[in-house]
Amino acid sequence: MASSFIFLIFFFFYLFRVHHAILDPNDFLALQSIRKSLHDVPGSNFFPSWDFTSDPCTFSGVFCTADRVVALNLGDPRAGSPGLTGKLDPALSKLSALAELTVVPGRIYGPLPPSLSALTNLRFLGISRNFISGEIPPGLGNLRSLRTLDLSYNQLSGTIPPAIGNLPELINVVLCHNRLTGPVPRFSSQTLTRLDLKHNTLSGSIEPDSLPPSLNYLSLSWNWFTGPVDRLLTRLNQLNYLDLSLNRFTGSIPPQLFSYPLTNLQLERNQFTGPVQPVNDVSIQTVDLSYNRFSGEISPMLANVQYLYLNNNGFSGQVPASFIDRLLAASIEILYLQHNYLTGIAISPTAEIPVSSSLCIQYNCMVPPVQTACPVRSGTEKIRPAEECNQWRG
Repeated sequence: MASSFIFLIFFFFYLFRVHHAILDPNDFLALQSIRKSLHDVPGSNFFPSWDFTSDPCTFSGVFCTADRVVALNLGDPRAGSPGLTGKLDPALSKLSALAELTVVPGRIYGPLPPSLSALTNLRFLGISRNFISGEIPPGLGNLRSLRTLDLSYNQLSGTIPPAIGNLPELINVVLCHNRLTGPVPRFSSQTLTRLDLKHNTLSGSIEPDSLPPSLNYLSLSWNWFTGPVDRLLTRLNQLNYLDLSLNRFTGSIPPQLFSYPLTNLQLERNQFTGPVQPVNDVSIQTVDLSYNRFSGEISPMLANVQYLYLNNNGFSGQVPASFIDRLLAASIEILYLQHNYLTGIAISPTAEIPVSSSLCIQYNCMVPPVQTACPVRSGTEKIRPAEECNQWRG
């Protein structure tokens, strides 16, 4: 009788272990260290569930498979949550089965622990909109399974480690709104679809083979990049979003760029030169080429663009008649042609431009036939001085 009772005890204990696996001791201790280093910002209610007298796999943001933590989402994911404060504990590296690590926007400060390089199973690393400072640990280049790296909207400085570019499985790299310097490393992943490096102080030229043709989204705006990009852009024929604005890029733009499946093309405020000659009718919704050094006549192939900014360049000649037709039909909503060397536009002085559309043609080599509202930054002068127009023609 006693032996049967003992057997039943062991049997039920076995069932409990099968269905309620006890968390790996290393993971248990790591979670305790993480909890000690982080705190709820007033108004946040993330950590009350972290009661270590209960099963840690039931904690908010902790997800387990068997006896290991495989995902850790630190902070209340609901929109508007004030997030957490404190520092990221190096003990994060003890969660060796971790495949996903995210931190919601908050007030976490200090450096990224170099020990994160030990998380070789990590596929997703997202720590954005906090106050993380210091350099990106080069050891992150050890995370060979990493697919998404999002460290945006922090205070990171230093260079982007070249080892990051060698990660073979990368799909998304988002490092925008930091204080990163130096060049862009060569990215070898042939699955990379999104690269967002805007609002840093990165510099140097972009080598033609440094970015893979798999890219769909590329933003390098608000940096200090220089040099030509025509050979690079010729390779990136899968782009649907391109923003190179506010840099110092030079050279020409390949005509085939306008045939890519783009919805948004932002090249403003650079030093691009030469003509703009799309091969076919352009179906891109927004094209901004303003504040460059483009020249030649405006191509009628651009008449289908809904938001078109060609202002502050060296365009000359007549405005294509197709532009006026599209403007009066409200198909073009913004047509900015101011501060060029244009000599004519076939529009009646009595033409009624739709309320939903904006036309600005001041400060060209002609008297504007219609009075339209222009941006304040366009100035008050309506016509370019004759000597400038003669010099341009001559």
